[in-house]
Amino acid sequence: MTRPTAAAPSYASVLAHFDLSPYAAPRGRLAASLADMFGARLTGVAAEQALLLYDDGLGAEAERRRVERDLELARQTFLDVAGSRNDLEWRSGFLAPDRHVVEQARAADIVVVGRRASYDQIDPMLGVSPGYVVMECGRPVLVAPPEVDDLSIRAVVVAWKDTREARRAVYDALPLLVRAGEVVVVAATPSFRDEGAEDVAAWLGRHGANSRPLVRAGELSSVAEELLDVADDLRAGLIVSGAYGHSRTREWMFGGVTKDLLETAPVPLLLSH
Repeated sequence: MTRPTAAAPSYASVLAHFDLSPYAAPRGRLAASLADMFGARLTGVAAEQALLLYDDGLGAEAERRRVERDLELARQTFLDVAGSRNDLEWRSGFLAPDRHVVEQARAADIVVVGRRASYDQIDPMLGVSPGYVVMECGRPVLVAPPEVDDLSIRAVVVAWKDTREARRAVYDALPLLVRAGEVVVVAATPSFRDEGAEDVAAWLGRHGANSRPLVRAGELSSVAEELLDVADDLRAGLIVSGAYGHSRTREWMFGGVTKDLLETAPVPLLLSH
């Protein structure tokens, strides 16, 4: 009896956040390239919360019109990026941008947001915190560095630690990993073997991925730097990682791999919590 061939994992809906920063257009083009890769719907989202004004109502109306203009500018960026694509949708709202993106993630398989490193230009009105979105949206989040406008999966680095978050990230990234030219599962450990990384590489191989484990052994000053070094050596276009294995408050106060990657990674990050 012939076994049925399993359909390749896929994403059917890509949700991309837009704001008025100079990075919104390249981020949108990256999201569009991801949607094109899977023949997925591309949904653009933006939101802004009107400032509270206590007067006779005229100021409040002017503030509402200002927010409407901002949202229209964000929509125009989305339309410029989308071009002649047909499977499109735009969703905007008068509320906190973080909350809006998290709410709209219910209609998406993967969410694309911008990075917010300390030296990046940010939009204080329409911008979102990638850390908050990762923690709250229940979907894999693709975090785009500034000016990166295409998703390359010629080589992909998977940051492996035997945690729930890392297992979730590998599973969430499976549609990309099975299409990647090479997947390297990197474990930072004092020993020279990591059975978890070997198991994950083998599991990915059973799904058709070209995968192998790699151990960075010994005492490491920075796991994030090791991951970035491997990504640079492979010329990888994507790093997949679990996010906030400790509490998010602890990571932001005392540092952590997630925080360091969000601050310094020059390539997109696919993060899951």
